[in-house]
Amino acid sequence: MATAAACAATTSVSPPRATARSRSAAQGRALFPGAPASSRALRLRPAGRRSPATKAVVAALADPLKVMISGAPASGKGTQCELIKTKYGLVHISAGDLLRAEIAAGSENGTRAKEFMEKGQLVPDEIVVTMVKERLRQPDAQENGWLLDGYPRSHSQAMALETLQIRPDIFIQLDVPDELLVERVVGRRLDPVTGKIYHLKYSPPENEEIASRLTQRFDDTEEKVKLRLQTYYQNIESLLSTYEDIIVKVKGDATVEEVFAEIDKQLGSSLQKKTEMVASQ
Repeated sequence: MATAAACAATTSVSPPRATARSRSAAQGRALFPGAPASSRALRLRPAGRRSPATKAVVAALADPLKVMISGAPASGKGTQCELIKTKYGLVHISAGDLLRAEIAAGSENGTRAKEFMEKGQLVPDEIVVTMVKERLRQPDAQENGWLLDGYPRSHSQAMALETLQIRPDIFIQLDVPDELLVERVVGRRLDPVTGKIYHLKYSPPENEEIASRLTQRFDDTEEKVKLRLQTYYQNIESLLSTYEDIIVKVKGDATVEEVFAEIDKQLGSSLQKKTEMVASQ
């Protein structure tokens, strides 16, 4: 991704006018979410032939990054989603969260979904896809780009999104060895008082008082996690044919910082390709 300084060097800077400055600053912050409000404003040329750098700025503003991310249970996906969202300003969208929100709001989709869940049945793809579609089309996701977390999970869901012309620029798959995933899950503990999650090996409780009240989720057992892993691998395998040209595997058995550094590199490369493609048109 080009830096703000680099773009400033290759675009024309206008005399200070209040309206132009505020508009340009807003554009600059949209492209570079981490830039402070006082950053030097950029003004794109209103007419004539645009330079390649200017085209790149326009492309990034008009077509923000779209990302899907997948990871097995305990792969660290939740942590990486937070880091991605913070740096890139993407709208984080989880199908599970959408489902719960729709049910809580008593919407039509939520009511239909609840009926299936109360019967112990899976919510039909058409309901969930509709929820995802409506969320992706909201202004914040359109303007800032989106990070679709753990969805789609099957070939039919992926094809439904393809039919709606909803496709990411990059599909990130966190790759972690099974033995490490099992160790991460089996060692997890919950503090029922604070809601904080601990791990007996990697993040032990601060004292004996906390340790004595920790509980383990009923499905955080070796047997249950292996079944969940089997389901995950079956699902991810079915997505390969749909996203094989944009899937990027990232090793998730390193430190949080090292994993994010690789994800950051891949996202930066993807964004650069988007800007270059539009700039060449």
